[in-house]
Amino acid sequence: MRNNSPEEQYRLMTETPAPVLVLKLGLPTTVSMLVTTIYNMADTYFVSSLGTSQSGAIGVVFGLMAIIQAFGFMFGHGAGSNIGRLLGAHNRDRAGYFASTSVLFGLITGGIITAIGFIWHTPLMNLLGSSDTILPYALEYSRYILIAAPLMVVGCIANNILRYEGRATFAMFGLVSGGLLNILGDFITIKVLDMGVAGAGLSTAVSQFIAAVILLIPFFTGKTQSRLSLRGALPGHKTAGEAGDGAESTAFNSLGSPDWAMVGNIIAVGLPSLMRQGLTSISTMILNSSARPYGDAAIAGMSIVAKVIGFMFCIGLGIGQGFQPVAGFNYGARKYSRVKSSYMFTLVFSTCLLGIVGVIGFFNASRIVSVFRDDPDVIAVGTPALRYQTLSLVCLPLLVSGNMLFQSTGKSVRATVLAAMRSGLFFIPTILILRRTMGLTGIECSQSIADVLGSIFTIPFVISFIRSFPKDGEPAD
Repeated sequence: MRNNSPEEQYRLMTETPAPVLVLKLGLPTTVSMLVTTIYNMADTYFVSSLGTSQSGAIGVVFGLMAIIQAFGFMFGHGAGSNIGRLLGAHNRDRAGYFASTSVLFGLITGGIITAIGFIWHTPLMNLLGSSDTILPYALEYSRYILIAAPLMVVGCIANNILRYEGRATFAMFGLVSGGLLNILGDFITIKVLDMGVAGAGLSTAVSQFIAAVILLIPFFTGKTQSRLSLRGALPGHKTAGEAGDGAESTAFNSLGSPDWAMVGNIIAVGLPSLMRQGLTSISTMILNSSARPYGDAAIAGMSIVAKVIGFMFCIGLGIGQGFQPVAGFNYGARKYSRVKSSYMFTLVFSTCLLGIVGVIGFFNASRIVSVFRDDPDVIAVGTPALRYQTLSLVCLPLLVSGNMLFQSTGKSVRATVLAAMRSGLFFIPTILILRRTMGLTGIECSQSIADVLGSIFTIPFVISFIRSFPKDGEPAD
């Protein structure tokens, strides 16, 4: 993990052939996401061995984790997108200000989530789709997740800033370390100490804490261009609007209050991520509620499918997240042809990869579901649902890479609209309609239909934006 100088990093990001750079940054991210998904699946695997209701609890608490991650991604992408473009424009001091502000407010937001979660613990689990038999296990598991929420948010922010800086290897090291620790922790707490669902929650909380610490280390050891400084949280320095190159970054203005314009900028640019992850939580809640009349086996089956598809999707999404820093950095450097070429490579490469993965998943759906829960009722629900979703996997790169293109270049409104497609504007009406007209089958295929519709909707947005690019070196609109 060699620490490039700012000049070397600039040349790397603006002169390396775009496909090579996307892969160079995307492969560590893919590894990170795969390991992260594997340890989420490990929770499902170990907890499923305890019973069907316990397995359903993982699906319920997944909605809570999506809420926590939503704010982490909002602050992380909101700051990271700005940081990438600022570094492309050689403005490192302002980039550091964005990093400090996002971490500070992410920590505060995580604390608020913890407080609210414990005050309304049982109602929250019921809202997320828990049944009476699943509720006790969901409360046990989520207790530890709520405790870890502030560090989960901060870890997510640090991970995304590292990626936007082109330091994907540092991000990979932190996430992989946390993931491996979680798998080991699950084995110890569940199999050795016999702690049940609570053991899985404790293991997740501890591993998230350690991962967050590892992800923050580069910012305090000179490995990044955007620095986190405790002095940046003190009053009496210049504001971000007044600070230029060579000026000290600070998260507060001269009166000791936050620079709300900067906070608003981070939230506006990061809103697509909040929308995407937030709607994932809402969709999980609606999915669990829709499956609840069909019993705990239906909730468990759909939960397993969600984790498996998440694992498959990471292969394409990781490459897409390698594209984000390339797009943001080169857009800031006014090298628009590189933005276009990196987007096209990402789209084609991810589509081919997910096509292969989808075929494998389709023909092995029953076997895959049975690995997590060898219950005929769970397999009966999970197998067709997994097959439907593997068929639509090839549509996802178009939807997701389009969203990443807009967010990385600061086009927050269009990015927010596209972010709302998959788990919101198309999925929610689809599942509400199909569960009434097709019953359980409608629930199983609703996500696939939403994926196809969202991808089709994305096409005109992307074509219009790419055609609007000026010539290299000219200012963008």
